[in-house]
Amino acid sequence: MKQKGVMEFIKDRRVILLVVLLIGSILAISTMGIQQGLDLKGGSLIQIQLEKPVDTATMNTVTSVLDKRLNIFGVKDVKVRSSGNQNVIVEIAGVQPDEVSRIVGTPGKFLAKIGNETALTGLDIVSVESPIITDTQYAVPFKVSVEGANKFAEIAKGKAGQPVDMYLDDKLITSPEVSPELAAGNPSTSVQISGGADSKEAAEAQSKELETLLKSGALPVKVTIVGVSSVSPDLGDQFGQGALIAGILAILAISAIIIIRYRTPLLVMPIIITTLAELVLILGIAAIIRWNIDLAAIAGIIAAIGTGVDDQIIITDEVLKGKSIKERKRRRTKYKIKSAFFIIFASAGTLVAAMLPLAYVGFSRGYTGIGVLSGFAFTTIIGIAVGIFITRPVYAKFLEDIID
Repeated sequence: MKQKGVMEFIKDRRVILLVVLLIGSILAISTMGIQQGLDLKGGSLIQIQLEKPVDTATMNTVTSVLDKRLNIFGVKDVKVRSSGNQNVIVEIAGVQPDEVSRIVGTPGKFLAKIGNETALTGLDIVSVESPIITDTQYAVPFKVSVEGANKFAEIAKGKAGQPVDMYLDDKLITSPEVSPELAAGNPSTSVQISGGADSKEAAEAQSKELETLLKSGALPVKVTIVGVSSVSPDLGDQFGQGALIAGILAILAISAIIIIRYRTPLLVMPIIITTLAELVLILGIAAIIRWNIDLAAIAGIIAAIGTGVDDQIIITDEVLKGKSIKERKRRRTKYKIKSAFFIIFASAGTLVAAMLPLAYVGFSRGYTGIGVLSGFAFTTIIGIAVGIFITRPVYAKFLEDIID
């Protein structure tokens, strides 16, 4: 390529855009990281069934409460998704199911009763403080609203020394006595639940669970855990090593085929560089939108990159079409590239049209059944969009400058 052609290529706005996007993608990957799915990182998949079908608003409340619980409990990389109108899928990377099953499957209904009268409910709780641990004993302080405090004081009036039975999901957890101050009708917004365990570690675990349930509130419907499965991270490590080896072998195979087909190594590097650029851009987008890279997503990346190599070969064939140099010169390079892109856009449109229904079904049904393939469809669509709007035009510009 002559120096003039090189300068024109570097100054082209499509090339500048690609460089800027590559830098942004590398920064996003290095700072935000790539969110690995259950298949690669290991973790738990918990399937929850509601006692009855619910409307969209109730389902949103259920998923919001569960997500809040797991975040308060300290679980990272958690995804809570509805699956239809009666099921919820909880995906937790890096955590075993026995650690969170009780938190996820507990309704979290709180009641405080004096005699047969309900003095407080979970709706009266305003804030929950950190647990206080003393050896095997614990206390979870929390504050209630002024209305709740007044209601509690009214019911407790004249009942000094009587037990205040505090229930969580209809299970008695503590029974402190009504203090003389409350019995005198003096309301207090400060309340606490105390308890004990066999060890300090058990006390810490019980108090943390209680704190989480009080903070997150109650689920609007009863729930049942119908399925729990775990994935070992060792499988993800093995797959990662295998994918790396397969990628290197694929690059070598593609390079050999291109050299044999076009009899020049000059076209190998642009195609390989374009393929690697597409991979970086796809991973950068995944890092920014916090999209899980699991086995289905990796399959989508492979499909998109494979389509990209096919498109580059189509562009190259169109540009080099002709039996002689004179015949090639008679056809303008830009016209031939335009003809190649017509084929590419038609092929991409067909593929995207095939992927959209699969992605829609996946998002609407969550991670059960055919919904698993939503990751494949969505990642494939992203890869195709990156290719036809960013990397393919840059490759075409590069090829145009070589021919000219």
